[in-house]
Amino acid sequence: MVPAVLVLLAALDNVCVVVSMGATERPAMTRPRILVINPNSNDAVTHGIEEALQPLAFAEGPEIVCSTLKEGPYGIESQADVESVAMPLRRLVEADNGAGAFVIACYSDPGLHVCREVSPRPVFGIAESGVLTALARADTFGVIAIKQKSIRRHIRYLRQMGLMDRLAGERPLEMSVAETASGEKTLDRMIEVGRALRDQDGAGAVVMGCAGMARHRRALEETLGIPVIDPTQAAVAMAIGAVSVA
Repeated sequence: MVPAVLVLLAALDNVCVVVSMGATERPAMTRPRILVINPNSNDAVTHGIEEALQPLAFAEGPEIVCSTLKEGPYGIESQADVESVAMPLRRLVEADNGAGAFVIACYSDPGLHVCREVSPRPVFGIAESGVLTALARADTFGVIAIKQKSIRRHIRYLRQMGLMDRLAGERPLEMSVAETASGEKTLDRMIEVGRALRDQDGAGAVVMGCAGMARHRRALEETLGIPVIDPTQAAVAMAIGAVSVA
């Protein structure tokens, strides 16, 4: 008797391939898409984010798409900048019916809650995701900010999250978002600040407090010898988990 369905198992290069014959073919499954939004209008920052996310891009995994919010300022460096992109982000998320998850790739998590308000799909902020990832790697964490004036905004957010007792410290580079993305001396300055967070403040892990720092994560971690968290990688990793089990 010939079975209605013949299943052929073939091992090729240690990969098990399952071929089903004799049954009605199922339509190909569409890969879920994760939309990563850079809320500033600096394309160099977006390109740096794309490079940093390459280790998370697998052919069989969700599609990761990075985009630049053209309406945004060149760099988000003040509370006014944060507020200015909240509604454009909300409109973008509300209008996109194809993405399985969204990531707002700015360390201030602009528009996070208003975007969550209009979408049933998960929306991740990189600050929230980066800090939660750091807490899974060390008892205390430090943050590298772009400027001193950013720290008050970040501290206010951490206080709202109830995590001040785990914060070892936050120190600034005193550079612009554009400089962190393309400046030749950015890594040197990040190493200097990272060492101060580790040695003087007692940080067991370091979170990079700007999406523009993404390309320097590996080199910084190798130099410091402690976990260095790129918050955009952390947020996308969480988004992959969310869409994979949906």
